[in-house]
Amino acid sequence: MKLLIVPILSLYLLSFFFVNGQETALIREKYSKIEFKYNKIDGIGHEKGCTRRDPSDVIRHEGTYYLYYTKVYGKSSGYWGTLWYATSIDEGFTWKEKGEILGVGKKNAFDSQATFTPNIIYANERYYLYYTGVKPTPANENGEFENNSSTDITSIGIAVSFAPDGPFKRIRGNPVLKISIEPEKFDSYRVDDAVLLYRNGLYWLYYKGRSRSHGVGGPGHTQMGVAYSKKPEGPFIKYGKPLLPESHEVMLWQEGYGVAALASISNSIEYAADGIDFLGNKLGVEVKNRPNAPGVYRPDLTNPGITGEGLKWGISMVHNGSESYLIRYNVVMK
Repeated sequence: MKLLIVPILSLYLLSFFFVNGQETALIREKYSKIEFKYNKIDGIGHEKGCTRRDPSDVIRHEGTYYLYYTKVYGKSSGYWGTLWYATSIDEGFTWKEKGEILGVGKKNAFDSQATFTPNIIYANERYYLYYTGVKPTPANENGEFENNSSTDITSIGIAVSFAPDGPFKRIRGNPVLKISIEPEKFDSYRVDDAVLLYRNGLYWLYYKGRSRSHGVGGPGHTQMGVAYSKKPEGPFIKYGKPLLPESHEVMLWQEGYGVAALASISNSIEYAADGIDFLGNKLGVEVKNRPNAPGVYRPDLTNPGITGEGLKWGISMVHNGSESYLIRYNVVMK
């Protein structure tokens, strides 16, 4: 019996790599023929003196589309923002801003300075709103936020509601994802930009990481990581290694049997059949005119039975100083 194990395993591996290679080739061909088209949107577009940025993935509930984002007055960075949301009934062309959905946390909490970069998933008849939090700079005499490259660490927290409109309440176990202690780790200074996926009975929390070892040059070295949990509220266990370099503001979606990603620094679409290995059979589709800090319309976030939906449309942002705003993109074939 033992003699049969090696040939059977070899056949399985050959079959896996053959199928994976075929699928990757088809996906490469598909995304080599797309382009992004943009439409200005009403309700959460340009507004004097206001920044709206870092939109979440888009979900749909009872015919209404929901979007969560960071809003800031008089500044461009989300490090001074809070979470707001808007709704649409025409597939994201027109939005109605509904108000602030999650403000800053209590004094000295990890999110007492700002809440930003939200994302969401529906599970257990609840909506789980993931977000990044930061507190004022430790030891700052005036209790201000410096945005330095050493002590202004970020963490990821969760707030929960029975409805997409809220009210959202922070969970007791916040933050659910913290930086790594070892300075040389890729995520020792920032964990940020949560993207959620339910796959193989686990909740996957993809995030971007920055290292303290890179100092002020850290943003250019941002890498994507992932953590797992059996429950949407955690506890989450980190995979431990970065999955994708040059991955600031990563957009992910279900594609075929795996996961696709658009990394903003490299301007390329990558693919991992297992949701982890984005580099072993590199897709490397370069994208022109890519969306900035984009979210995707993802039906699987509210219905885990949907798989392989692909990339169709979503919301991204336009960098415009302290008046950045949101815009709709659509994916079309050339």
